[in-house]
Amino acid sequence: MERRTVDLRVGGQNYRVVSSAPEDELQRLAAVVTTKIAELTPRGRPIQAQALLLAAIALAHDVETERERREALERRTRDLLRRALVRVDAALEPLEDDGSPAEQSFT
Repeated sequence: MERRTVDLRVGGQNYRVVSSAPEDELQRLAAVVTTKIAELTPRGRPIQAQALLLAAIALAHDVETERERREALERRTRDLLRRALVRVDAALEPLEDDGSPAEQSFT
């Protein structure tokens, strides 16, 4: 993919980056970082260099939190599907009077 120079504005500062990512995606992500910086910086105060670091840490925390939620949801979903399949299998396997599985003939 072609690499190109993109001008981004993050936290009131201009940055020139070289990337193969689409410019609109980079602009969107820069806006996310700028929003996070604004959340962490008191209004009316100049944005310090540490604000970028704090924003990066806060965004990394958000990513980790969402990853943990997704993994927990995947575990619950697998468990529910496993239990549903056990119930379906049990319902499809008829029992004889003595409680043993009935032999099925498909003729």
